[in-house]
Amino acid sequence: MARKTQPPGAVSEINVTPLVDVMLVLLIIFMVITPMLQKGVSVDLARVYNPRLMAPADKEDATVLAITRDGKVYLGADAINIDKITAQVKDRVADKLDKTVYIKSDARAKYGDVVTVVDAVRAAGVDSVGLLAEKIQTRAAATPAEAQ
Repeated sequence: MARKTQPPGAVSEINVTPLVDVMLVLLIIFMVITPMLQKGVSVDLARVYNPRLMAPADKEDATVLAITRDGKVYLGADAINIDKITAQVKDRVADKLDKTVYIKSDARAKYGDVVTVVDAVRAAGVDSVGLLAEKIQTRAAATPAEAQ
């Protein structure tokens, strides 16, 4: 006697394998791209309690000088000799309306190196110099339960 075969019923389980595959690919893409988004040289900024917000420093055309702990100076991502800072900065800010130059220095950089760079920037005719710092995160006020 011949048996009638019935088509299998609808599968009610969710297949998450494609979702996991897509999420892993996106994670890998973000892990590779994120370090490339940082412009300039990375330094450990000095930490302060009351920094002033300097949003224009994050703009694409901002003039940012970085001083590393070993005394090297970078204009954007390019290493620059201290003797050539004045000429390079003068060329960069010549056609800009906002002539502010931002300096980010490593917290362990020598004070003399920072002063030399600021002096070279001022010699380029820049009156507005921003020193970038990182805000110290403080704990919120103690709750009444902790105060007892």
